Amino acid sequence: MRLNIVTPEKKIFEDEVDSVSLPTLDGEITVLPHHVPLMTQIKPGELTIRAHNKIEHFVTGGGFVEITGGRVSVLTDLAETSEQISIEKAEEAKKRAEEALKNKHSLSDEEFAVAAATLEKALASLNIKRRRHPRSL
Repeated sequence: MRLNIVTPEKKIFEDEVDSVSLPTLDGEITVLPHHVPLMTQIKPGELTIRAHNKIEHFVTGGGFVEITGGRVSVLTDLAETSEQISIEKAEEAKKRAEEALKNKHSLSDEEFAVAAATLEKALASLNIKRRRHPRSL
């Protein structure tokens, strides 16, 4: 099946894959060839691709996945391979988001949502980097 991962900036991935596992609001799902058509929301977490006898791990932000026929399309605001994740940047984003959330009463609903989403993505990035590349820490 064909997998496309797209962010607002660029196409991150496009290739034939054997399976893809991704985090949805209802839990992790694994998509195999001939999966039933589905459109659902994804949340920050780990996206795992199995293809060509290899496994690739990505951190993903929020977005959507559409599964139709032999195609899986992931539209997300963040997609980085585990190798691309910067511990320093993720720690800094986590720190800024936690500081912003400490003053949640002074935040608008939109500012609160942005800070909460930033924290969730930073925690997902750190979790994936620590699990996949423990020696690089």
